[in-house]
Amino acid sequence: MTNLTVLLNDLSFGGISLFDPEGFVNLLLRFLFNFTITTFIIRFIYYPVSKRRDYLFTYIMISTAIFLLILLLESIKLKVGFALGLFAVFGIIRYRTNTIPIKEMTYLFVIIAISVVNGMTSKKISYSEVLLTNLLFILVLFFLEKIWLVKKESKKIINYEKIELIKPEKRQELIADLEKRTGLKINHLEIGKIDFLKDIARIRIYYFEDSGTVNYEGELDTQIPDTDDDD
Repeated sequence: MTNLTVLLNDLSFGGISLFDPEGFVNLLLRFLFNFTITTFIIRFIYYPVSKRRDYLFTYIMISTAIFLLILLLESIKLKVGFALGLFAVFGIIRYRTNTIPIKEMTYLFVIIAISVVNGMTSKKISYSEVLLTNLLFILVLFFLEKIWLVKKESKKIINYEKIELIKPEKRQELIADLEKRTGLKINHLEIGKIDFLKDIARIRIYYFEDSGTVNYEGELDTQIPDTDDDD
């Protein structure tokens, strides 16, 4: 076995080793560890609450890409600066179709942080410390999602035609009408774009949903042709 290991280490092409048994096993084990941690967070903490399948693929692939980049570049002295640069890049990400919601952006940041931590481990950091760091991420997320934030505030955008009710003095009457139409207990609301030509106002309502409710931030009632944001 020792002779085989020596033979494999001696195999090279262009000055680069073709196969390093120790490095191969190290890469495989650390990848499986990182993949297990991030998949558990995405599938069993994030997804049961958000029900957003579209982000599952994104989070897993970003985690994989970041981890492998950090791990394979760990011999480069710029690895810390490189990691911080990744935070900066992904911190300003904006998909051209939709802006990433703040909660999804937070999970993206967490996934990147975990992948960077797992990829940057060195001889100065024990495996127990890395394991504890990952467990702390899981415990904090679980506590926030399953224990503390049992009620989740969601929002919907409503195109509302009773424009006379948007006056401040008729706020309670407006809320009562919206609750009757939507069947939701409104926590608070914001009045956005107002179209006096069509007698339509765009209102964003906030409400607490049950843990089993799918969060779909769509529009209700009369549709307005343009797609401008009301922020």
